[in-house]
This record gives sequence, structure tokens and C-alpha cells, in this order.
Amino acid sequence: MEQNAHIEHDHYDAEASKIGMWLFIFTELLLFGGLFVVYSVYRYVNPDAFHLAAEELNTTIGAVNTILLLVSSMTIAMSTSTLQYKKKGATLALLAITTIIGIVFLVNKYFEWGVKFSHGIWPGSEHLLNDFSQGEILFFGLYFVMTGLHALHIIIGLVIILVAAYRIHKGTVNENRAALLENAGLYWHLVDLIWIFLFPLFYLLT
Repeated sequence: MEQNAHIEHDHYDAEASKIGMWLFIFTELLLFGGLFVVYSVYRYVNPDAFHLAAEELNTTIGAVNTILLLVSSMTIAMSTSTLQYKKKGATLALLAITTIIGIVFLVNKYFEWGVKFSHGIWPGSEHLLNDFSQGEILFFGLYFVMTGLHALHIIIGLVIILVAAYRIHKGTVNENRAALLENAGLYWHLVDLIWIFLFPLFYLLT
């Protein structure tokens, strides 16, 4: 009985794991794809208001965060390669760098949102409802919802990366059982891809 339980616990199906991750990524793309469609419709209807509202955003912070996520995509991709070469220490170091970059991204976002809140700009605020046009209200509503969802995905991605790093440290994820790290990389690339669309839509609006 114990032997059967051990065999069941030791079951490893990398292909099923990857298929599951791809299906999950597909549902996430549908979610953000729907939000991008909504954004496009409202922007088409309110072009001047969207342009005016976009001037309230800090393009420099948006650009810095874009560079950070691009670098983090590189480091997590490199971690997969180093694991295959049995360089456990290098793999953990690269995952640590990826994690730090993700945290820095969230800190930047925290301060950026903090500036908006200090100016009385948040969904449902009296200042936003009374002093901004309907188009600007729609812009900021989409901004907070979409960047907030993206930040949530960053947090989830960081948790997955930390779990993968822990299991690499323990040896249960290695060059022969790398599906968890590969899935973490796929999810992180999704997070980066979404930001690549969010950055120009909100910060580079012309």
C-alpha cells in the first residue's frame, strides 16, 4: 500500500503540465484580450479625453518598468538553460534576480499609484467624478483595472518562481524534471507580453 502511494506521489508528466499551463495562458489572453477590445472601443469614442488623461501618467516610470520586465524575461529564460546544464547555483541566482526585478516593478507601481491617489484620482473618487470628463473617467477606470490585474499577475508569477526556486534547492526540480521552472518561465513571459501592450496603450497615447 505504501509502495503504491509512493509511486503515485512520484508520478511526473511534463507534457500534461505544459499543456495545462498553455490552457491557462490561453484563458488569461482571452481575459486581457477582452479588456483590450473594451479599451479600443472607448478610445475610439473618446480620443481627446484619453489623450488628455494619459498626460497624467509618468512615462518615465512606465518605460523603466518595461525595461525591467524585458530584463526579467531574459534572466528567467537563462535560468531554464542553466538548469539543463546542471548549474544549480546559477539557476537560483538568476531566479533571485528575476524575483528582485519583479518586486522593484511592484514598488514602482505602488509609488505611481500613490501619486494618483494623492491627487485624488482613483475609481469613484469625488475629484475624478466632478472634475474630469466621462472619457477621462473611463480612461482611469481602465488604467486602474488593467494595471491592477497585471500587478496581481506579477505577484502570482513571483510566487510560482519562489516555489520553483525552493524545489530546485531541494532537488525535486532538476534538469530531468524541469516542468515547474519551464511553466514559471511561460507564465512570466505572459506577464511581460501583457505589459508590452499596456505600456504604449496608456503611457504613449497620442
